[in-house]
Amino acid sequence: MIPPLNILTLATLFPNSAAPNFGVFVARQTAALAARDGVRVTVINPIGLPPFPLSPHPRYRDLRMLKRQDRWDGLTVHRPRFTLLPGLPDRNPAAIARAALPLVRRLHAERPFDLIDAEFFYPDGPAARLIAAELGLPYTVKARGADVHYWGTRKGSGAAVRMAARDAAGMLAVCGALKDDMAALGMEADRIAVHYTGCDQARFRPVDSSALRRQLGLEGPVIATVGALIARKRQDLVIAALADLPGVTLLLIGKGEREATFRDLAQGSGVANRVRFVGAVAHDDLPQWLSCVDVLVSPSDSEGLANAWVEALACGTPVVISEAGGARELVTSDAAGRVVPQDHAAIAGAVRDILAMQPARADVRAAVERFSWARNGQELEAFFRRTLDGYRPR
Repeated sequence: MIPPLNILTLATLFPNSAAPNFGVFVARQTAALAARDGVRVTVINPIGLPPFPLSPHPRYRDLRMLKRQDRWDGLTVHRPRFTLLPGLPDRNPAAIARAALPLVRRLHAERPFDLIDAEFFYPDGPAARLIAAELGLPYTVKARGADVHYWGTRKGSGAAVRMAARDAAGMLAVCGALKDDMAALGMEADRIAVHYTGCDQARFRPVDSSALRRQLGLEGPVIATVGALIARKRQDLVIAALADLPGVTLLLIGKGEREATFRDLAQGSGVANRVRFVGAVAHDDLPQWLSCVDVLVSPSDSEGLANAWVEALACGTPVVISEAGGARELVTSDAAGRVVPQDHAAIAGAVRDILAMQPARADVRAAVERFSWARNGQELEAFFRRTLDGYRPR
């Protein structure tokens, strides 16, 4: 008989009522794990708040209103508060550990945890390392992209990331390319397992989006980006490429600090009338939006294996993506799309190729048929059990 497994998942990125799209992929993975027979999962989602309680920023106001404990997607989620010092991110792991430790001690006394699962390398990994040391528990850390590419190379946080890797009982990477990047930072490759994301194939599939196209007044070819409007996502390259794609409309799905800059760029490039700033879209509504576009474009500076890529392909929408993370592990056929340099002319050329090719949506979808949350949860449970079987305190 397989022994029961009690996992504590530590995730600073997790959906809540104030930000329901925030870390949906973490919630889906965790729910898939919890659905396994004999597996119990408790989620701790630390909420960072500035020391000044009357901060005018609406984001912090909404976060302060969150319950300390609630249910999300069938999971029990605890949300302890820690003091977030703007401009001093290197202090966050210790602050998270201090805030969470009394709660973890109580929960561990009630029903002992077998392992702590940190969902990101920073700040989750170093925080899990501190908590695990206090309780004498093993912990694992998952790498997803920027948590290694940015925080793992930055002065201050880089040392904490490497220490978290050194003392972890095991590590995960969302793609093989990210595993290679982790090894290049000095992490032990033989302790890193590749764990691909899942996808709700029943929800993310080609759907009739003609009503949405009529509502938006869309005619002719349509391309889109999905993600926060931030420098790292490089939506500027897609806007620049639009000048070489006459008659093509661009949908920018997401919001962020670079929106004003991108609006100015579109105006200056003479394409403002063909750029739509859609804003945030609920995750449940994404299949309709992805089905109504001809190509998803994502020329990011860095990624692991973006869920938006997988979800677009599942909807039968080919992708044009930069040589980032697991791009070539996903784009395995001409129907699936193109991997291109971060260059607006290369992006425009790849989009033209796909629009001329008009691949069948079924052929595009075939590239990601292997991605499912059931498989994701099964592989995660197997990884935790292997880790515990071979665990020796380091």
